[in-house]
Amino acid sequence: MKRFAMIGAALALALGTVSASGQADAVETAELGKSTVTLHPRDFLTAEELALLRLVLVNDQALAVFVQGGAGHAALAVAPAEGLIRAGKPVASAVALSELPDADTAAAEALKACEAARSGGAACEIVLEVETRP
Repeated sequence: MKRFAMIGAALALALGTVSASGQADAVETAELGKSTVTLHPRDFLTAEELALLRLVLVNDQALAVFVQGGAGHAALAVAPAEGLIRAGKPVASAVALSELPDADTAAAEALKACEAARSGGAACEIVLEVETRP
């Protein structure tokens, strides 16, 4: 398992799911090389944060910052009150984990790490998931 405090200052520049609020969310999914990338565009994400995450959907280099390594699953969890990027810098509670054996484990571990790092507000939510095939 690899842990990243955020998908990186280097980047800082379908299925329905249910959010913590119990509402069904639209998702954006893309195939990028050997990876399937799924974005959950949460209401709390800023336009800058959504643009960054959408870049991961379409750009191999952006995806490589998020998923460094071989096959497996990855997830990015964000605390709604803290966000992903503030003042042009990654937020410490935004946690990306990769190289996990399945999507459920990736989401659970990213949420656990985000919860441990957040300073308050609503519970962390998954905003990005990646499955990379061998």
